[in-house]
Amino acid sequence: MSPVKAKSFVASRLPENTGVCGWVAMLPPRVEKPRLEGALTADVVVIGGGFAGLSAARRLSQLDPQLRVAVLEVGGIGEGSAGRNSGFIIDLPHEVSSEDFSEASSNKSRRDITVQRTAIALASELAAEQGWGPDILDPCGRYSVAMSAEGDKHLVTYARQLAELGEAHTLLDAKETAEITGCPAFTSGLFMPGTVMIQPAAYIRAVADSLKEPVRVFERTPALSFARVDGGWLVKTPHGSVEAGQIILANNGHAQSFGFFSGRLLHVFTYASLTEEFDPARLSGARKWGATPALPMGTTVRRINGKGGDRILIRSRYTYNPGLDVGDGEMRRAGALHDRKFAARFPGLPNIGMEYRWAGAMAITWNSVPAFGEVEQGIIAACGCNGLGASKATASGIAAAEMALGVSSELSRIYQTFQPPKSLPPQPLTTIGAKITLAVREWNAGDE
Repeated sequence: MSPVKAKSFVASRLPENTGVCGWVAMLPPRVEKPRLEGALTADVVVIGGGFAGLSAARRLSQLDPQLRVAVLEVGGIGEGSAGRNSGFIIDLPHEVSSEDFSEASSNKSRRDITVQRTAIALASELAAEQGWGPDILDPCGRYSVAMSAEGDKHLVTYARQLAELGEAHTLLDAKETAEITGCPAFTSGLFMPGTVMIQPAAYIRAVADSLKEPVRVFERTPALSFARVDGGWLVKTPHGSVEAGQIILANNGHAQSFGFFSGRLLHVFTYASLTEEFDPARLSGARKWGATPALPMGTTVRRINGKGGDRILIRSRYTYNPGLDVGDGEMRRAGALHDRKFAARFPGLPNIGMEYRWAGAMAITWNSVPAFGEVEQGIIAACGCNGLGASKATASGIAAAEMALGVSSELSRIYQTFQPPKSLPPQPLTTIGAKITLAVREWNAGDE
């Protein structure tokens, strides 16, 4: 990977969140970690307090309990993209399409499974250590559901490939799927037991709260710049600074805001809506489940049970936003689509409205590899999750921590095999191509 030549890096923009995230809104108020005030010295500074950054901090503290680590989060813990996730820590390759699961790709599938199960292992270890309940992390598995003959075909193809990989799964017909989901529109389903479901905002908060001295987490503390100094790097924030020997850049697409991976990251936003609470007696089936779509870029659905009633989460719609911001019009269009998707799946809930709507950012590379590695001496990037942020960003954070301390593991060896992110075509070709690709794939997904 070609290093960036400059020795001083200044943020051109800071992350902004669009819409009110229902995951955060459902949680009780919390006492935030302090913002950074004054000068601090650390061994490693982690920029970003999401899946990648907090997982890196956790792994660093495991490898060297005496290591001084400072985690800088631009906003409140859980308010950013990680807390806006759909909450699936998935162990298996995600897109259930035959071309992605051919015999020729079995080695890649096994590699991806190893990467993603490393993320699940970290989350499960923390849950056992901290005594978290299923309201934070639930190893309940997930469903993939179809709403068309094409979707049914893809689930059968995927199930066959899982069998060849030796992975547990159960195919369900329409009646069996309806008994679980309460949704008569699903034509088939596939259950995979290895996925861990999380309440993403609660999970991110809990991971941050689990970190103890000499790891320190600072909220409302954006990294504004960092520059080379004798023996390391000086990171400046609005009210203080951190001098450290190494930086782990765990801010996903916003690594580009500091000048890294220029022309190599596609900034894509996805959208979610969460209903108001409803009487669980109004909808049959299990009160807690999550389902990803049979076809890529279809609709993800979760039923969430709470003390005051149940809610349904709908996630669908993808837009290319190279400026890293989302407009009101895009939110309205996504919301209208979610309302139609909800009505098609749950006709027995005609008067249930959406209480929260939000957008979340992803960073995608053209060749679907992470934006990972030492991008400047002493600066290691753990970015470019390519979707599946809970799984892949967590794994990238772990791998970055191991790279920082020179530790070899099966995960770090896998990360060494990844090619650098490919350069994107020049503008306006990238914008035209990205928008056409997203539109075609959403059209292909149809009702899914």
